[in-house]
Amino acid sequence: MNNALILIIEDEPEIAEIIGTYLSREGFRIITAGDGTVGLAHHLRLRPDLVVLDIKLPGQDGYEVLAAIRRRGDTPVIMVTALAEDLDKLQALRIGADDYVVKPFNPLEIVARAKAVLRRTMGRGSEQMLRVGPLTVDPQAYRVEVESAEGPVKLDLTRTEFRILAHMAASLGRVFERSELVDACLPEGEALDRTVDSHVSNLRRKLTAAGADGLLTGVRGVGYRLDNTHG
Repeated sequence: MNNALILIIEDEPEIAEIIGTYLSREGFRIITAGDGTVGLAHHLRLRPDLVVLDIKLPGQDGYEVLAAIRRRGDTPVIMVTALAEDLDKLQALRIGADDYVVKPFNPLEIVARAKAVLRRTMGRGSEQMLRVGPLTVDPQAYRVEVESAEGPVKLDLTRTEFRILAHMAASLGRVFERSELVDACLPEGEALDRTVDSHVSNLRRKLTAAGADGLLTGVRGVGYRLDNTHG
């Protein structure tokens, strides 16, 4: 756990440096960003184990950044703010924050909370087998199999196709907009809706060929959904 990568999104360099210094002393790897745009780019590229996120940021505020992170997955997030009102705390937790710290704070409190959140969340879902009807997705091995009368059939998927399938399988039945799949699954530079459509089309073709037709469906004008009620 102490080798975990922590992304600090904080627009006050002094505070970011203090948080980073104390976390580094505990063996954590640190990356910092001074605004939400850079922070989200780091999150997409580096996939940190934890995000320490200030609410008051230039441009996108912390709530918007948190919502974007949640659309991509379940990276744990500790919110940091000078606002102590219960309403702000509840809003952060409602959007999906894992913890909440109010300025001014003791840096050791950040370290303790980071360790507690990581203990609860590291490996959360990463080793769980995901099952959708005859489909089994193994996130650890990057392996997908479809159960048939003759036995399991392994799907030959590209890495992006696998990311899309695993991401959707973790939230079964939910409709994903194309933009969400771009953020969560596609490498930088592929951020086009038609690129998502192409990957999903190939994925549906491979699922159909393996006997899992109807699991991945399109929702007209919205996006795509994965569930086992259409086969």
